[in-house]
Amino acid sequence: MKVYITRHGQVPHNALKQYNADDENLTDLGIKQAEQLRDEIIDINFDIIICSPLNRAKQTANIINIKNQKVIYDDRLKERDCGDLSGKPLNVTNREEYWNYNTTIKYGTSENIKLFFDRVYNFLDELKEKNYNRVLIVVHSGVSKAFNGYFEGIKDGKFLNRRLKNCEIREYEIIGEK
Repeated sequence: MKVYITRHGQVPHNALKQYNADDENLTDLGIKQAEQLRDEIIDINFDIIICSPLNRAKQTANIINIKNQKVIYDDRLKERDCGDLSGKPLNVTNREEYWNYNTTIKYGTSENIKLFFDRVYNFLDELKEKNYNRVLIVVHSGVSKAFNGYFEGIKDGKFLNRRLKNCEIREYEIIGEK
């Protein structure tokens, strides 16, 4: 099965370099990014689109879903919960450490990175059991980091720069368990 993962278009907290805030909508630039992505993938026939239930991912999925494929929303694809860091500037933490899989530092009430990765890995393990040929998955920066770890390994545990940019797309291959 080919799995195509993309990150939603730009939202205000991306532009302001802040930890994700409330469930935001795309900016004008984010809409344009999604439209460009739609044009880039128009010739790929997806069996299904699986999407985070957060507005920014839903909006992106709606824009790129030109062939009106079925869309499934899965809570396991929500962004890492940054807790009380929400809306704060990214520089209030050591970002390298915040996205270090092997860290022992706890940042406020933010979701533990290992538990977050486990949530995403659970989704991917379940996806292996499906009979799709091509799946488009619309998610977030953090989820794209977890995908990278799943398919390319944890390596040194540093995930800060192992993410997708807004509306960037990457292809992976899942070998089913059947």
